[in-house]
Amino acid sequence: MGEVNTKVDLLGIELDNPIIPASGTFGYGYEFAELYDINILGTFSFKGTTKDPRFGNPTPRIAECYAGMINAVGLQNPGVEKVVSEELPRLAKCFNKKVMANVGGFSVEEYVYTAKMLDSCDQVGWLEVNISCPNVHGGGLNFGSYPESAAEVIAAVKKEVKKPVIAKLSPNVTDIAAIAKAVEAAGADAVSLINTLLGMRINLQTRKPVIANKMGGFSGSAIFPVAVRMVYQVANAVNIPVIGMGGVTTAEDVIEMMMAGACAVEVGAANLIDPCASRDIILDLPRVMEKYRIENLKDIIGVCK
Repeated sequence: MGEVNTKVDLLGIELDNPIIPASGTFGYGYEFAELYDINILGTFSFKGTTKDPRFGNPTPRIAECYAGMINAVGLQNPGVEKVVSEELPRLAKCFNKKVMANVGGFSVEEYVYTAKMLDSCDQVGWLEVNISCPNVHGGGLNFGSYPESAAEVIAAVKKEVKKPVIAKLSPNVTDIAAIAKAVEAAGADAVSLINTLLGMRINLQTRKPVIANKMGGFSGSAIFPVAVRMVYQVANAVNIPVIGMGGVTTAEDVIEMMMAGACAVEVGAANLIDPCASRDIILDLPRVMEKYRIENLKDIIGVCK
């Protein structure tokens, strides 16, 4: 075999490789730049950003699990104006590629406001809209729980921005393919999945939930088979690109996720266990490609039928 090609295309922007640290696990990038050259990454999705600053949920808000963790951080971030004026200029000093902006919101208007602000930043290549946030005007249910509310957010954002819109889908639904079809019809340029599953731990001594929020997002290698299944289902239901994530910890996992239908792969909890995880997966990709006789990563996207 000749030299392997790890390059992939993500909505018109070529990535050196498909590895994207997932939102909430990589901050705004520059902390990791102290450990290695983050320009090795395909790109990364920065911390979920909302219109107003958020302190996040009360502590404790992280609990360990077998092969994973539960978190209920609560979208802690400095607010979009600070992100644009402070975080992105700091990132520009150590990252020379387009970055993926992760957009949160508690109303359609908030999503639109934040997306428009980030859309105007030259550094931002894509807007990943996290529709797993609670709709405070709709009884607190997540926008991503129903096709109608998911589509409403994406259609509103899409109307106001120029950059590609990626809808980040929640797995805590009965039929994720139905949500994916709804956001595709609303104009989403791509979908990313899965966000965290809902989990809970109980302290046997206090007989109370381990985290203050009672429940939180379950992530880590334990959720990988669920993520592969959902990526496969969605990739076979829509005609837009799919970004896969959920429990990815090795280069082999990346190949498996791409065979299920992902054109790029986000790495989440693994970055919290080992800050160099994404770098190490990228460095190991050529070896794994050679092992499975894959010359060009683009060729394996969705090969599993």
